[in-house]
Amino acid sequence: MSYGLVSAAYIAAAVLFILALGGLSNQESAKRAVWYGIVGMALAVVATVFGPGTGHLLLVLLMVAIGAYAGQYVAKKVEMTEMPQLVAALHSFVGLAAVFIGLNADFELGSVLALKANIPASLNEAGAAVFLKEAGLTGFAEKLAHKDAVEIAILHVEVFLGVFIGAVTFTGSVVAFGKLAGKIDGKPKKLPGGHLLNAGALALSVILGLMYFSGSGVWALLLMTLIAGFIGYHLIMGIGGADMPVVVSMLNSYSGWAAAAIGFTLGNDLLIVTGALVGSSGAILSYIMCKAMNRKFISVILGGFGGTTGPALEVEGEMVPIEADAVAAALEDADSVIIVPGYGMAVAQAQQSVSELVKRLRAKGKNVRFAIHPVAGRLPGHMNVLLAEAKVPYDIVLEMDEINDDFPDTDVVIVIGANDIVNPAAQDDPNSPIAGMPVLEVWKAKQVFVSKRGQGTGYSGIENPLFYKDNTRMFYGDAKHSMDEVLKRID
Repeated sequence: MSYGLVSAAYIAAAVLFILALGGLSNQESAKRAVWYGIVGMALAVVATVFGPGTGHLLLVLLMVAIGAYAGQYVAKKVEMTEMPQLVAALHSFVGLAAVFIGLNADFELGSVLALKANIPASLNEAGAAVFLKEAGLTGFAEKLAHKDAVEIAILHVEVFLGVFIGAVTFTGSVVAFGKLAGKIDGKPKKLPGGHLLNAGALALSVILGLMYFSGSGVWALLLMTLIAGFIGYHLIMGIGGADMPVVVSMLNSYSGWAAAAIGFTLGNDLLIVTGALVGSSGAILSYIMCKAMNRKFISVILGGFGGTTGPALEVEGEMVPIEADAVAAALEDADSVIIVPGYGMAVAQAQQSVSELVKRLRAKGKNVRFAIHPVAGRLPGHMNVLLAEAKVPYDIVLEMDEINDDFPDTDVVIVIGANDIVNPAAQDDPNSPIAGMPVLEVWKAKQVFVSKRGQGTGYSGIENPLFYKDNTRMFYGDAKHSMDEVLKRID
C-alpha cells in the first residue's frame, strides 16, 4: 500500500472518528455513530498493517487475529453491570502500550545512534545514506536515522511524556478496575504524606526527565516509569467511590493524551488525531460531570483535595418497608410517575422488567418518565445505555435539569438501586462528602418507593436521609424480582 493511499485512509478514518463522537451525543444517532467508529478503526488498522515500512507482517497479522478474538470473546461475556470495570481495564491497556512503545523507541534510537557512530568518517552525506540503507533499516528505525540533533531532542520529550502519562494511566486504571469490581475498598485511602507525596513524586519525575533529556541514559526513563506508576496508583486510591464515574472519564482522557504523545514519537498522524480526540473529549466530559457533582475539576483529578470539615448530621427515624401489593396499588392510583434508575438496576438486570412496567402504566394513560442523573451508575451514560437496551422510548428519558422541577407535582417516584444521586444530605448537610452536589429532589414527590436489596449505605458508604422520610417506603429485595412482583399485580 502506497504512502498516498495510507494518508487517504488515515484522513477518512479521522473523519469517521469525528462523526462517531458527534453522533454519540444523541441517542437516536448513537447506533450509526458506533458503526462510523468501527469502520474508521478497521480502515486505520488495515492501512497501518499493510502500509509501507511494516515488518514481520505474519507476526503482526497473528497478533491482530488474537486481539480480535479476545475482543469479541470479552464483548460476548461481559455483562452491562461489568462495563465500567471493563472500560477501566481497557484504559490500562492503552497506558501500558504507550509505556512499551516509548521504551522501545528509546532502545531503537540507541541502536540507530550506535550504527550512525560507526559510519566511516571518509564518507560524505550521500555515502552515509547508502551505508545506512545497506544496514537494512526499515520503518521506524529508518525514520530515526534521518533525524538531526534537534529532532532527536524533541523525540526525547515525546517519549518521556508518552511513557509518563502511560504509566500513570496504567496503574490508575488498574486501581479503578479494582474499585469498580469491588476487589479494592471504594473508600479513599492515601499513604502518610498524602498530596505532598504525590507532589514529591511529580517533582522527582521532572528532575529525571531533565536528566534524561541531558543524555543520562535509559535508566532515568525506567526509574521515572516506576515513579509515574506510583503516582497513578496513589492518585486513584485517594479518590472515593462517589467520584468514580469522573475517574473513569478522566482516565479515558489520560489514555488519549498518552496515545497522542506516542503518535508524535512514531510520526503517525492518525494516532495523534485520535489521541487528541479521546483526550479532549474525556477531559470535557470529566469537567461536565464535575459540575454536575459540584466537584472541583482539579480536586478530583489530583486525588481528592478538599473534603468534609466536620461530622455528618445524624439521621433520625426509621426505614419503613412496603410490599408489592401496596406499590402496585399506589401506581394504579397515580397520574404521574417518575422512575430514577441507579447502579442497583444494572446489577439486578431489571431494565426489561422496568420497561414492561412502563408500557403497562402508559397504556393506562399515566404520565411515566425517567429521571437520569449525570453520574448515575458507575460510568457516564450507563443508565441511558441500559434503558436503550430495554427499548425504552428516548423521549421519556430526561436529564436531571429537565425534570428536577417536576417532582413536587409527581404522585409516585420509584428509585431503583440509586443512593447518592437522590440524597438530600447533599443540600442539608454541609459536612457530607457530597455536600453541594446537585441531586434529584425525589423527596418532594407525594410518595417515594426505594427499591433496594437491604439497609446498607451503598457503594460510596454515605448514609441517605431520604430512606427515613415520612413519604418514603423501602421496597426491599432484588430489583428485578421486586419489579416482576409489581407487574403481576398490574394488568
